[in-house]
Amino acid sequence: MTQHLAAPAPAHVSTEWWRNAVIYQVYPRSFADGNGDGMGDLAGARSRLPYLRDLGVDAVWLSPFYASPQADAGYDVADYRAIDPMFGTLLDADGLIRDAHALGLRVITDLVPNHSSDQHDWFKRALAEGPGSALRDRYHFRPGKGADGELPPNDWESVFGGPAWTRTSNPDGTDGDWYLHLFAPEQPDFNWEHPAVADEFRSILRFWLDMGVDGFRIDVAHGLVKAEGLPDLGSHDQLKLLGSSDGGTPFFDQDGVHAIYRSWRKILDEYPGERIGVAEAWTPTVERTANYVRPDELHQAFNFQYLGTHWDAAALREVIDTSLAAMRPVDAPATWVLSNHDVTRHTTRFANPAGLGTQIRTAGDPELGLRRARAATLLMLALPGSAYVYQGEELGLPDVTDLPDEVRQDPSFFRAAGQDGFRDGCRVPIPWTVEGPSYGFGSGGSWLPQPASWAGLSVEAQTGDPHSTLELYRSALAVRRDRTGLGAGTDVTWLPDAPAGVLAFAREGFVCTANTTGEPVRMAAPGRVLLASTEVTCDDGEFDLPADTTVWWAV
Repeated sequence: MTQHLAAPAPAHVSTEWWRNAVIYQVYPRSFADGNGDGMGDLAGARSRLPYLRDLGVDAVWLSPFYASPQADAGYDVADYRAIDPMFGTLLDADGLIRDAHALGLRVITDLVPNHSSDQHDWFKRALAEGPGSALRDRYHFRPGKGADGELPPNDWESVFGGPAWTRTSNPDGTDGDWYLHLFAPEQPDFNWEHPAVADEFRSILRFWLDMGVDGFRIDVAHGLVKAEGLPDLGSHDQLKLLGSSDGGTPFFDQDGVHAIYRSWRKILDEYPGERIGVAEAWTPTVERTANYVRPDELHQAFNFQYLGTHWDAAALREVIDTSLAAMRPVDAPATWVLSNHDVTRHTTRFANPAGLGTQIRTAGDPELGLRRARAATLLMLALPGSAYVYQGEELGLPDVTDLPDEVRQDPSFFRAAGQDGFRDGCRVPIPWTVEGPSYGFGSGGSWLPQPASWAGLSVEAQTGDPHSTLELYRSALAVRRDRTGLGAGTDVTWLPDAPAGVLAFAREGFVCTANTTGEPVRMAAPGRVLLASTEVTCDDGEFDLPADTTVWWAV
């Protein structure tokens, strides 16, 4: 598709829109089903765009919808320029982009450059042609160790568990070389040292930019470059998705990735409308994350340190200060996120004790979890920078922790260790209506079962209820949009003498107070209440800040 056919830009264009944007993640298979087959699709997502406009977000990020065998929910891409039939067609994508722009929403698509599907034409031909095929140089094929090559080339493990290598069979049926896959065996890693790989992805970028997309979320952005010689790791004690503080992990956060993103930035800057790149870069420190958003590289990087912080005032203040300080030297906005498609929803995380990580298998105390989640949302949206909202969190949805094993589809569930295999719980299709075969998700049921209790959490049930989580999000996003300075800048001013367990900071004409303790705290009222995650009352200039509550004040 050529550039002159690109969808028109959003109706309202602002300078450097991405610095304070609220971006809503749509997981297409679980957002809305347009054709009644039980699986979400682009037509369904397109039909719900007015809901997102009315919610008050600035942009939509769509998880992968490319042609794929779906071995890892579309993160195994067979054709980067085609839509998987389960999601629709290129015309559906074009229509979605055009409708979003007409509604004032920008569109960010997921790009998966670390690995392809094993059904990608390059990889299939590399296997069919056997040893010596030039196409094998575009991946990491290596002979095995041992007398007969029966051992993997090195000791790397897959993020999903088990070895990061799979042995091939030669065309004549004999045992062949091994290939690298940091994730599932169906996801062979590209060799980014090969110029054809770099050329191909520059072409893919232009294809989608010509379609009108406003940016890319870059999957495994820290993983593209591997250390020369693919040396043994030697130890597997560290978190598998994180590199070392000096970039020493041989397969993640290598310094060579930055040359790739500098070349991509030049392409993004060629297009009008401020197209952006967002790094999914799991790094051990926010200082390492800041390397991905230097002025000539990408625009944003996910703040996983913030996502992994429990509901604790001291810990939250430390990660907020560290995040803002790390981004200032590179003139990049901080980003804030509480949930996504890879971790337990924060409503459930906060319902459980601290220290359990981001993959939690128990429901915990749902009432406590929702109370804390609502408070955490107001805290996040009061911080300077860009915020990400994962579909359904505006409904207060918990993780579904009791899915039967037979319905699970997460590939890591079927392998040892890895990411624990419980990501399906945050991917259950969201409810739109109080009644219906899938609570309005679609006429043909849903690909993962929804709890009966979700009828009361549906968009229909919560709309118009001033105490609902959905209306809290709508109100918060409206206030954030009206008070244009709320997401701007790189600083917060912490208020002195805040009680223990309370976060209190000021922005221009605004104060946020968040009580992370389980008890109410008596405080001086700093101004007029704008919004609160639970009901508060003031008398004689003082108020009781309820347990696990955040309040916004106009001053």
